[in-house]
Amino acid sequence: MIGIASDHAAFPLKQFVIEYLKEKGLEFKDYGTYSPDSCNYADYGHALARGIENGEVEKGIAMCGSGEGISMTLNKHQDCSPYPSAQ
Repeated sequence: MIGIASDHAAFPLKQFVIEYLKEKGLEFKDYGTYSPDSCNYADYGHALARGIENGEVEKGIAMCGSGEGISMTLNKHQDCSPYPSAQ
């Protein structure tokens, strides 16, 4: 299961990715946003990160207008960072 999240600026791209996942028969969970109305990327980034942390989804695809803000949000969650710190 793949999680997917975006802010309003990346909403059209997220819809494109969702259609691609459907065409490939891949299961996904949409963590929002659900419209192109202005919103805060962090709300959806944190929701996706919590989904990964609690096992709702195995991996995630996150996007925002620049790609930087939502990446920083996800990287605040150790289990979502592509570079987890050594334990």
